[in-house]
Order: sequence, then structure tokens, then C-alpha cells
Amino acid sequence: MMNLTSNFVSGSCDGRYAVQCLLGNHRFVNSKVLSRRCCSFRDFRKQMLRVYCESTTTEMHIRKCSPFLESVLLCGNGVVSSTEWKAVPDIWRTSAEKFGDRIALVDPYHDPPTNMTYKQLEQEILNFSEGLRVIGVKPGEKMALFADNSCRWLVADQGIMATGAVNVVRGSRSSVDELFQIYIHSDSVALVVDNPEMYNRIADAFSSQATLQFVILLWGDKSSLSSEVEGLPVYCYQEIIDLGHESRRALLSSQDARQQYAYEAISSDDVATLIYTSGTTGNPKGIMLTHKNILHQITNLWDIVPAVPGDRFLSILPPWHVYERSCEYFIFTYGIEQVYTTVKNLKDDLRRYQPHYLISVPLIYETLYSGIQKQFATSSAVRKFVALLFLRTSMAYMEAKRVYEGKCLTRSPEEPSYIVAVLDWVYARIIAAILLPLHMLARKIVYSKIHAAIGISKAGISGGGSLPSHIDKFFEAIDVKVQNGYGLTESSPVVAARYPDCNVLGSIGRPIQHTEVKVVDAETDEILPAGSSGIVKVRGPQVMKGYYKNSTATKQAIDENGWLNTGDIGWIAPHHSLGASRQSGGVIVLEGRAKDTIVLSTGENVEPSVIEEAAMRSSLIQQIVVIGQDQRRLGAIIVPNKEEVILAAKKLSILDSDASELSKDKMTSLLYEELRSWTSECPFQVGPIIIADEPFTIDAGLMTPTMKVKRDKVVAEYQEQIQNLYK
Repeated sequence: MMNLTSNFVSGSCDGRYAVQCLLGNHRFVNSKVLSRRCCSFRDFRKQMLRVYCESTTTEMHIRKCSPFLESVLLCGNGVVSSTEWKAVPDIWRTSAEKFGDRIALVDPYHDPPTNMTYKQLEQEILNFSEGLRVIGVKPGEKMALFADNSCRWLVADQGIMATGAVNVVRGSRSSVDELFQIYIHSDSVALVVDNPEMYNRIADAFSSQATLQFVILLWGDKSSLSSEVEGLPVYCYQEIIDLGHESRRALLSSQDARQQYAYEAISSDDVATLIYTSGTTGNPKGIMLTHKNILHQITNLWDIVPAVPGDRFLSILPPWHVYERSCEYFIFTYGIEQVYTTVKNLKDDLRRYQPHYLISVPLIYETLYSGIQKQFATSSAVRKFVALLFLRTSMAYMEAKRVYEGKCLTRSPEEPSYIVAVLDWVYARIIAAILLPLHMLARKIVYSKIHAAIGISKAGISGGGSLPSHIDKFFEAIDVKVQNGYGLTESSPVVAARYPDCNVLGSIGRPIQHTEVKVVDAETDEILPAGSSGIVKVRGPQVMKGYYKNSTATKQAIDENGWLNTGDIGWIAPHHSLGASRQSGGVIVLEGRAKDTIVLSTGENVEPSVIEEAAMRSSLIQQIVVIGQDQRRLGAIIVPNKEEVILAAKKLSILDSDASELSKDKMTSLLYEELRSWTSECPFQVGPIIIADEPFTIDAGLMTPTMKVKRDKVVAEYQEQIQNLYK
């Protein structure tokens, strides 16, 4: 919107008078025509043919607001606000009204340590948002937020969203090249970073090659910056808060100040954030998530995590991981207390804060499992024997309990006969009754100590990767509920999860509300019957808007009917009315990835082709398949070029000049070092390796007719060795 001041000058006019009119969205004021004779609108139109126009233009800035969070400003300026959540930041007004003086977050490991109530958090977000407007952030602009989990990350994230801008998120540990690539591809205009140390690390690359309007430091002081670019404004967190506070006070107290803006409500369909997939190659894919996408998660996760005011959550995942992010937004709408922790402090914080819930990736549960097993192993012989005996007893008890509760998995569409179902139920009941006293004794003697050490009194929520079966069964045995879930960044992320009252082990549970899941044939796209394996597809309000600046990839991922191809292989359990699986109908079971992307147990996505291409540059490596799905680290199956390996071994004096064979251990060591050398520039490194005795061939069924390695077939062929590799 513009205010236009026009001076009309005519040589035949010898007088002046003011003409004021309103035309469309443009206001013309103080128009001066130098003629007393032009006294009618018809005369004025004639004179306009001979008019010379000078105009000065003042732009009225558009101010986008979160419709419910800032409804006071919107209502007072002719814009219809909302009593419902339309944008993600709207949740903070509701939470402040409901839980005002409750502690919302505890951040003990930053300087200064921070506690905030819900009312303080709402005000901090409003001040940060207003501070961004003061320094020039405009609606729709992209702002890079490269930082780790903290209370200030949350304030910055929501402050950016509340202006109508789009945040582009990534962690501080990412490489400079990756961060630069994301910044450039996303068309970001400014940078919010964790601290001066991080900015110092990336400053050279960004200041010389990227366009930066300003930089904001969430933590630390500007005096710690080692290099400053002349003319580049750098703000610390508190400066933004102070600027915002002063501007908000002026706006709320002055009608004239409010009239400087044209007000507009953020739409649910506006993009809220850009999240880049991990492990991208030269063509990054930025996932556009709208406010509507994320609000679907916020309003539909309570069925999985029935949080109540006062519950305590421990936050450990990086916030640029959409799983952590959406879950955080959700839990803050129920009056919880969130405590930020780190990997280093996790063990102590579990004991200190006794969280009711822990939302994390499988790796964290594996780490807890390993710690408990280590405690068993280092105990006296008697204590170790008793603990392991109790554990086996509890596992047997839980297995029987699953049978009589009807929470076992089956792929068979045929129901068991009534007699078989009754016999199974009776047998399971008898076994459970016999084992229950021992299980209760184990809870009192052994498991109570574990509970005191790890808290998690209500549930642990696992997502971002496959939960290993032995971890699942272990926590079930010691009465720590772990609910496994599933999702993708492209689906904001949660698609399905195990519900508290239907925690079917081995599955990812049922779809959450308003979400459709189907399993289709990879070739024909026809829907497959329950129990049959195929490609899992998803449709619902949480499915992304698309990939930023990549319409081709968007069309490949989402069909014309809105179905998102997850790239995962799985099946849906058939419905039975009786028997050991009567409560498990409709739960989803995943079997692996249809595409090549490897998902580590940390939740990180790895594109193996990058590593394989780098490794194949070595003359010692004939073929390679990178592995590691649902593991902590990558591995590889390598077919060596034996002649070249022998020559290299002789050059390095590993093998005598007249020898013709190299032991497998020495070959493994040599190939491992060769692999590390050639893949050192790759974003992920390979750990343990397997040496294949025979090449992958078409005849062996391990290659396609076009000479492409069938990754899934190779993994299946070496399954036993892979299991041994990761023991």
C-alpha cells in the first residue's frame, strides 16, 4: 500500500486548490492545480491532459501477524483475527493464558542458565519477533537458523515464524560447505547462529560469497568474534529482545505508530520452515512445511503422548530434526516442563529430573540398554545371575501376556479356529500366572533401581529409525513403556505410532488421526491386501507442500491425488476378531527401504551412492555396497580387485615379493585404510567392512541386466555376516 503525493502543474492555470480522492488502494492527497478556473470535475479532467505530474512515494510496510497470537493488533487495524490456531506461533497465547506461571522450560547448560514460565516465553517470542521487524525482516523472506537445541533456539524459531518469514534450519556441527549450500539454495537473506565460535568458523565462506543483511548471535558476546565484515550488522540475542520490547511498547501505546503498517494475517498455507534432508548430494532438497502441516501434528499427537500439565520431558534431539521440533510444539500446548540436556549429561539428568517422557531416536535407547547391561556385567556373580534370571522370566511373562491380550503380529489373513484361539489364551494365561510373582519380585528388587536411574515413568517415544527388537523386548520386560513411531520430514513427521493401550511390539503402530496409509505394488501401484509387502504411501494434512525450487522431485514424491511415496517397504496387519492377534489389526510393519537411502539409528539419512562412487575410484576396490540401515554407523561389503591388492601389499611390504596370497585379516586392514583414504571428503565415514569372496554378478542374482547392483539382494545374501559385523 502506498501514500502518493502528487503536484499537478499546468501552464494555463493561475490558481491553486486541493483535490483529494481515493482510487483503488492508492490515496492521493494534497493535489495542487494552478487554476482557479478549473472549478468542476469535468474541467479538471480536461486540464489533466496538459498536466505535468511530480510524485513522491512512501511505502507502507506490510506487517504479517500470527492471527491468534497478535489478534489485538489485527483487530485494532481492520483485519479479521482468529480465535483458532492458524499459524504455529498462535499456540503460545493459548499456553500463556492456560499455564501462565508454570515453568515451561529449563535450560541449565547455557550461560546464563535459563528458566522461563509460559507467560515469559510468550513475551520473549513476541519481543524477538518484533525485534526482527525493527531490523528489517520482511514477510516471506528466508532466514537461516543454524544452531543447536536451547531455549533461545525455540524463541528464535518461533519469532521468525511470527513475522511471516521462513526459517531455514540446520545444526552447528554441519560442515561449512553444507551450511553454505543450504543458505544459498534457500535464498536466505540473514543468518542466526548459535554463538561467536560458530560464526568464526563459517565467516570466511559466508562473508565472501553469500549475501548477508545481518547476523544474530543466540549465545555469547560480539567481542568474541574473530572477524567482522565491514558494514555487516551483528546483533546479540538481547539486543533483538530489547529492540522488540521498545517497538511493541510504542505500537501498543500509539495509534499513529500502528497506522504505519498495513496488517495481514499469516495463512495456514504459508510456508513456515524449510528443512533440508540429511546426506544430500549436489542437489539439496529443501522440504517446505506449512503452518497447516505442523499444526496437524500439534493437534493430533495427544493420542500417542497423553501429557498433562506438570509432566516433565527431557529434550536431547537437535531441533532441526522435525521429529523433535513438532513434538516440542505439541507438548508445550499441554503445560509441561521441558528440560534441555546433552548426550554428555543425559545419564545424570535422567536421574536428577526423573522425566515422565523421553522423546528420542533408537540410538538413545540403545545407549541406555548398553549402560544397564554394563551394570549387570560388572556386578558380582550372584547379582548378575539373579538379574539375568529375572530378566528372562520377565521376557517370558511379557510374551505370554501379549498372547492373551491379543497383541501379537501375524501376516496371515486367515483367522485361527475358535478352539485354537481359546487354547492359546488359556495356555498363555497359565504361564503368565505362574511367572507373575517372579516378575513382581524382579520389579521390586532389580527394575526399581533401573527406574530410579532413568526416570521415564510414563513412556519413551522412539522415532527417526527402526527400533531393534531386542531393545524393544528389554524395555518391555523391565516395565518401561517404549512406543515406536514412524514418519518422514516430508510428513512433518509423524505418520503412525504405537498407542499407549495398543503397544504392539515389532510394529510402528496405527496411523494417527486424519492420516491415510496404503501399501501398493511397486510396479503396478495397485493396493495390496493386508499382510502383503509393498511400497508404503501416505496421505494427510501433514504432507509437505513440496521440495523448494524442485518441482520435478515434488511430482516424483507426491502423486496427483496427494499420496506421498515414503520409499519404505512394509505391510499392514490383517484384522482378526479372535486369537493372539485380535488387537493388532491395522498396525503397520516396516521391512526396509525401497530406495537406497540408509537411515542410521541416530536418525541421520545417508545417500550411499556418494560414498560408493568415491570408493570405486580406488584400483583396489572392484565393487562396494555401503550398509548400515538402523545401525549406529555405516559398514560396507567390498569385492576386492585381488591382483591390485596383492601388488599394493607388496609395495607396502605387507607381503613378501614372492608371495601370491594375502591373509583375510591383512586384506581387510589394507582395504579399510584404502576406503578411508578415498572417502575422507564424504559427509559420512564407513566403519567395519566385510570382504566378499565372489563378485556380484547377474547370474548370481545380485545385479540387474543393466549392471546395477541389487542392494537389497546383496544385503540379504550377507545378512548373517552383517549381523556378526554389528555385534
